[in-house]
Amino acid sequence: MTERQKQLRDAYKSMKPPMGVYIFECLPTGKAYLGAAQDLRGRMNGTRFKLESGFYPCKSLLADWKQYGSEQFRIEVLETLAYDEKDEARTDYREDLEALRDLIAERYPEHEFLRT
Repeated sequence: MTERQKQLRDAYKSMKPPMGVYIFECLPTGKAYLGAAQDLRGRMNGTRFKLESGFYPCKSLLADWKQYGSEQFRIEVLETLAYDEKDEARTDYREDLEALRDLIAERYPEHEFLRT
């Protein structure tokens, strides 16, 4: 591995992309997928790509996407989660993100949240 490759690898490992909870909501039906991710932009782009290509694991949301189109979906970051500044070595925030997602789901009792 060249020195440049090592630098790029280290830079990638030190990246801290925004993490948090996002929603893909079908406006006509009210059905929504509430997701949590350590890389919001990457996960949301991946979800959109899977829906557009017809290979999303949640068949109900995929059916709504095909029927109503992307313009009838609300796609939004609902809340972000800050990195633990006291523990720079920490890289796994899955439990915190799942807890945040569950708290947000409680705020929207009128929604039918789908799971993949």
